[in-house]
Amino acid sequence: MDLTVVSYVVYLLVSIGLTVWVARTLSRNGKVFLSDVLKGNEKLADAVNHLLVVGFYLVNLGFVALFLRAEREVGETAGLFEALSVKLGVVLLVLGVLHLGNVFVLNKIRRRGLMEREQTPPVDPQGWIGGTAPTGAGA
Repeated sequence: MDLTVVSYVVYLLVSIGLTVWVARTLSRNGKVFLSDVLKGNEKLADAVNHLLVVGFYLVNLGFVALFLRAEREVGETAGLFEALSVKLGVVLLVLGVLHLGNVFVLNKIRRRGLMEREQTPPVDPQGWIGGTAPTGAGA
């Protein structure tokens, strides 16, 4: 078998395996974070989590497919390892960048939610202390 074809097979197996492993890990560990971001709404957190996983798969597997083609034919074993290391390194970097992008966006949403919660008083105002109403009210 041609070493270029071997590099394709190994690249696809490792890339798809890494994508599935990362997606499952992020999905499992991201549930708690999403629940906090979405103010404890577990059903919505599960739905958003599932949508994020689907998007993660689509983007990563699409990139893996587009990046499959070898720039030059692999003629020896050393070339096989060099081609695989470059391709898998790029796939790992893309996985990491997408993960950081997801965390950044979700953290922005979480911070916005925390700011909204802090601005809402826990109890409605009951009245004024000190007997004087603020200026412009009433009379």
